[in-house]
Amino acid sequence: MTTTRTEAVREYLRGALWLLPMLAAGVALVSGLVLTFVPVPEDSFLDILVFQGTPDDARTLLFGIAGSVITVMAVMLGLTIVALQLSSTQFSPRLLRNFLHDRPNQVVLSVFVLTFTYATGGLFTVGISRGERIEDYPRLAVTGALVLLFASLFALLYFIHHLAHSIQVDAILKRSETLTLKSIEAGFPGRSHPAAEIADPPVWAVPLPAPSSGYVQTAHPEKVLAVAGAEDVVVRYVPRVGDHVVAGLPLAWIWRASPEQPPPDPARLQPSVDQAVRIGFERTHEQDAALGIRELVDVASKALSPAINDPYTAIQVIDRLTVVLTRLAEHRLGDAVAFDSSGTARVILPGIPFDEYVKLCCAQIRRFGSREPAVVRRLLRMLDLAAAVCEADSDRREALALHVRLVLEDAQRDIAQPADFDIIRSEGIEVMGRVTA
Repeated sequence: MTTTRTEAVREYLRGALWLLPMLAAGVALVSGLVLTFVPVPEDSFLDILVFQGTPDDARTLLFGIAGSVITVMAVMLGLTIVALQLSSTQFSPRLLRNFLHDRPNQVVLSVFVLTFTYATGGLFTVGISRGERIEDYPRLAVTGALVLLFASLFALLYFIHHLAHSIQVDAILKRSETLTLKSIEAGFPGRSHPAAEIADPPVWAVPLPAPSSGYVQTAHPEKVLAVAGAEDVVVRYVPRVGDHVVAGLPLAWIWRASPEQPPPDPARLQPSVDQAVRIGFERTHEQDAALGIRELVDVASKALSPAINDPYTAIQVIDRLTVVLTRLAEHRLGDAVAFDSSGTARVILPGIPFDEYVKLCCAQIRRFGSREPAVVRRLLRMLDLAAAVCEADSDRREALALHVRLVLEDAQRDIAQPADFDIIRSEGIEVMGRVTA
């Protein structure tokens, strides 16, 4: 079973820019050492393919490769920082984490580090032995540096292509949408059970304090199931995934079925309760679908601000949110509950209900975009499509109908041209009829 510490390490390494380059540097040193001891006979077909120059030519070549590659690396990192700054200013600062997890950038940087380390390491052996110049040198190893030089050239061309595409709004929105959909699939197994709705902490419940302050990044209630069953208690967590907790305030409540029973011992449950949730200084996409929605809504809010005034970008965001909201409409949402062998709810983790997701997707964009008819019509379309997915769920359709009314009310108040609003009103009446049908 994966521990929260293992999860934290894995999540950190996924966004660590130094990991692959450090591994590449190790590969460069090992491969250079191996190729140094590989002889190339004069009658071999490889003899015409390996480097043909003198030892001085080889050292000059390695010097040139090392100097050129380190210069290109500096330019490449500078371009990356500029792109990140522009994306953060134009779209949302929360998108920076997505760029750090971009694997192609890590691979390209690794190729340059590999080439630089390989060429620099070769300067210790090529044409020099015990401080004296020699005529013999590992020609195959020098040829390897030439091969890596061409690989770096292709990597540079790919990096320019990838960087130009990765800062386009379509690529940014698609990545946030993909991460959000993955969060939905990973974060909601076995959710929403009627028993969870009535298991509120009684007055005799005992609080367990949070060990540290931060955001709940992941939670695994099943990890507390064994100890909760052994102690005959119910454990209900206070924060949801993505919520902020403060050290010393209740992280969870524990209680037994009756106040006549001896109160549970917090010391026996605290370690398991702490280990079942991971608290960090930032939110992550692992189980937090609301974070991805927040990123998309931020982009739309920036686009609708008077300083930018880009309603089409907001429309693109709503299209991505439509995919997310319809996927949420298909899922069982609510509290995550772990049951023991007797069917008793032992561990309860509160979840975000569907109506809160609808509000998160719609409310802020509605307030900022109520003056733009195209944005309003796109919001109505999003709510209409989500309602079509959850036809049998009256509560979810009611939540969608509420936001259809709010969208129409805000549009009626803020759209000055009656002709523009007449179109919206007719579409809104049709959408309301389908949502409430």
